[in-house]
Amino acid sequence: MISQLISAYSLVVNITKAMLQPNTDGEGCFDIELRGKLPQICSGLAYLESLNLRIVGKLNADGDHWFC
Repeated sequence: MISQLISAYSLVVNITKAMLQPNTDGEGCFDIELRGKLPQICSGLAYLESLNLRIVGKLNADGDHWFC
């Protein structure tokens, strides 16, 4: 998933926090920061949504929002 965001969508991905559950088929959560152009970020978020992941966003330091 992370490598796909980088290679297919040309995003810079920063994992700021990760919590994985052992022996649960990869279940867990990640806090990630996505950097790139707005269309790339929108496409990357659409890809993550297509994986049926729960996505929670918040305002970045510049006050922009992640909603596309």
